Order: sequence, then structure tokens, then C-alpha cells
Amino acid sequence: MDPGKNIERVAVVGAGLIGSSWAAHFLARGLDVSVTDPAPGAERGLREQIDRAWPIVTQLGLAPGASRNRLHFTPALEAAVAGADFVQENGPEREELKVKLFAELDRLVPPDVILASSSSGLKMSAIQAGCRHPERCVIGHPFNPPHLIPLVEVVGGRSTAAACLERACAFYIQVGKKPILLHKEVTGHVANRLQAALWREAVHLVEQGVISVGDVDDAVSWGPGLRWGVMGPNLIFHLGGGPGGIRHFMAHLAGPFSRWWADLGKPELTADLQAKLIAGVETAAAGQSIAELETYRDQMIIALLAARARAARDKPPGGG
Repeated sequence: MDPGKNIERVAVVGAGLIGSSWAAHFLARGLDVSVTDPAPGAERGLREQIDRAWPIVTQLGLAPGASRNRLHFTPALEAAVAGADFVQENGPEREELKVKLFAELDRLVPPDVILASSSSGLKMSAIQAGCRHPERCVIGHPFNPPHLIPLVEVVGGRSTAAACLERACAFYIQVGKKPILLHKEVTGHVANRLQAALWREAVHLVEQGVISVGDVDDAVSWGPGLRWGVMGPNLIFHLGGGPGGIRHFMAHLAGPFSRWWADLGKPELTADLQAKLIAGVETAAAGQSIAELETYRDQMIIALLAARARAARDKPPGGG
């Protein structure tokens, strides 16, 4: 595997919500992008999604050479991946399908080309099982939507080479993403597990009648969520320890946190509880359409990313 191979052309396999978003992001970073999907109407849906995403990626800043004209679509997998320097797969989240798809990609693509899967929860050890060159197979799980959220979780399978992980991380950095490298496989990776843990307790509190659906969302977005947009929970608690930092925090709050953990709920999403959550979300949405809520979300995230970029530029030398 050539660590110096320059990546200029990306093949995106699957033109659904995630695949289309990846395509918009790669185009915005000045790459040639070939997309394939056998579904009827896939090309039309792809181009519509990219057109919707283009004002957002334009706000974020286009790389030299960025153009929607560098998009190529074909329903034929072999034609799409021919000449690709990197493959980002976004097929349905079904293990048996991905195993077959990766085996086919492995047959079609030279062994020095990385095959990355956007799978949100499957393990690469299973997906790469049918490949002759499993060492170049990696999970590159984005956070939705990929054209806006920087995070990519990178994790290999049992047969993935360390060089592949390094190259994948380097490529994602090259195209403006924030990759994190997982040291071992775990179902759901990291960020989704963190989301699931928080949502489980949010659902439990609603189920127990402690709080409404709208207020539990406000408790997150107007409280810890504001801090998490700047720092993760470990650094936040380091600050929570005052001048003594995390050592003081542990000395004084390790006990209470352990008791809170023991008291956390384990709700089941019964039909009644699902109905309660649906009614609560629809009330909190207050008649706003999905498109309106997406626009609000996207503009707030763009503003936060811009603020983070300004803070990083203004940080004094040696500021950590």
C-alpha cells in the first residue's frame, strides 16, 4: 500500500442520504467524484441532494477547483470505481449485503486503493471476510450530514493493515474532516453509543413522568450541549474541578456519579412509550417542517464551526 498515493478521484457507492452528502463534501473539496447506485431515480435524487447541500458547503468554504460539474453518475459499479483512488461505500446497513459488496469491490479495485464503509454499527471484521485484500478495508463512519459535520470514526477489522488506517485518517484530514481512530471494534462504534446512552436516559425520564419531551431536549441543548460543542465531557469535568482540575473533580464527585450511574434507567421502547415520544416531538416541533428544522440546525452548526475556527486562529502561540 503506497502511503504517498495522491487521492484525486473518489468513488461513492450508494446514493442515499449519506452517500449524496459524502459526494457533496468531496466535490466541495475539489475532487472528482463518481457515484453509483442501481436504484431507479438514484441519479435524480443524488443531484437534488447535492443541490440542496451546495449552499451549505459554499458557506463553509469551497476548495480550489470545487465544482458540481466534477460529478459523474453511473448505475454500473465497475464503471464507477474504475480509476478511483478511494472508495466510500454507503449501502444498506445489512451485513450479508456489505460482505458481498466488499468482495465485489475488492475484485474490481487495485489492492492499493482503500475501501471505506460508512457503516454506522457493523464491524469491519465481518464486512471484509470475503475479500482477497482485507488489509485495505476500513470503517470510515461519518456523522450525519457528512457535508456539514466534521467527525469521522475510523476503525479497522482483524485483517486491516495499520498503514491503511493511517492513510484513511490522512485522507479524511486532507478533505477537512476530523477523524478519530478507534483502537478496537465495538458495535455502534463510539459516537452512536454515546448518543444511545444519553437518549436512553432521556427516554427513561420521559417514561417516568419526570419531564416532558420538549424540556428534556432543552435540558441538553441549553445546558451540557452548549459545552459539548466546545469540549468533550472529560475536559469539561476537568474544568469542573476548578483549580484542582480532574483530580479535584474525582476526589469530590466520583462517588455521586457512581450513584447516579446505578440509578439510570433501562426503558423499553414499547408501543405506548413510542407514541408518547412521537407526540412530544411533534408538539416540540410546533408545526415546523423537517426542511425548516434542518435549515435551523444547519445554520446553527455553521455558526458554531465558524466560531471554533475563529477561536483556533486567535489562540496565542503555545496555548495548547
